Amino acid sequence: MIEPPFDPLAGLRALVDQGVRFVLIGGYAAALRGSPMITGDVDICHSRDTQNLERLARALDALHARLRGAPADVPFRLDPGALAAGDHFTFMTDAGPIDCLGTPAGTDGFADLETAATDEDLDGLVVRVASLDDLIRMKRAADRPQDRIAVEWLSALRDELES
Repeated sequence: MIEPPFDPLAGLRALVDQGVRFVLIGGYAAALRGSPMITGDVDICHSRDTQNLERLARALDALHARLRGAPADVPFRLDPGALAAGDHFTFMTDAGPIDCLGTPAGTDGFADLETAATDEDLDGLVVRVASLDDLIRMKRAADRPQDRIAVEWLSALRDELES
């Protein structure tokens, strides 16, 4: 199966259009904060309340989301109940890969990240983006090799912004 081209704005627009409460995290958020690292997916931390899970399910359905990395014959019904039953989902969508996390590593979830997040304008689309400190905190907690590299870049960026 051919993967769709990565179009992060289309994915984010679908979420915003459905009124999903989320904070942009991960590599795309880091790039928006000034990191030179390139990413090929959109990562969000979403509110896990029932109404928001309904909105998230509608947005993902509009993007024709399917589980990424799972065999095509694995049964999965994308609905609020399924989203409530899990904490981390990786999807392939018409806009490319979107990862939906309820509780990213090193955090207590949406309310924790939303506090320090800021509204950022992406070509007319306003989204909440995790703070630099929260991005560093999540990368440190995840502690994968690529996360350790990202921590170095993000920490240097923070030092530069503070000086």
